Amino acid sequence: MRLSIGVLMASLCALPATAEVYVAPFAGYSFAGSEFDISSTASTDNGQGKIAESENYGLMLGITTKDPGNVYLLYSHQATDLKGAGNFSPEIITSMDVDYFHVGGSLYFPNGALQPYVTTSLGLTHMRPGDGYSNETRFSMAIGGGFEYQVSQSISLFAEVKGYATFVDADNALFCDHAGCIWKIQSDIMWQGQANIGASFKF
Repeated sequence: MRLSIGVLMASLCALPATAEVYVAPFAGYSFAGSEFDISSTASTDNGQGKIAESENYGLMLGITTKDPGNVYLLYSHQATDLKGAGNFSPEIITSMDVDYFHVGGSLYFPNGALQPYVTTSLGLTHMRPGDGYSNETRFSMAIGGGFEYQVSQSISLFAEVKGYATFVDADNALFCDHAGCIWKIQSDIMWQGQANIGASFKF
């Protein structure tokens, strides 16, 4: 966590006067969602739940830094399902949209046209289940790495892998409707991975 915050703060403090603005759409796959222990609020049943793997897409808007690197705002969207496990049915419990709203920074290690990089970000995870259940918003952080290939002065392609950690308070009642809550979660962190490809356009 200290490394993530350090990389982000270093990027924020190094904005050059000639910084370039860029926009970077991306798409990918969200995977390896961690299971968390849950208990039904309507019975004594215990089990596990997880967010299902599925495609995601998003957009970054940022400015370059002299490190070399960048500072960016990120939006990522995943349309997925909430699934049960253990004593709960493995079938879909409800549909769910997972959105990440982050501010982050990257540090590049140029090697000609190919530029490996590390990236970190922090912000909010917004979970929106279907079937009339309440939305939930939690603090989250991400760290990852990738490669960017410079096609021209203003266009580049990139591929990256990230890990997101959403901080969920233990023993919290989540996803409630007019009749009550689905369950209580016994977990501190919800993990999720992303593998993305995209293009960056500088102005």
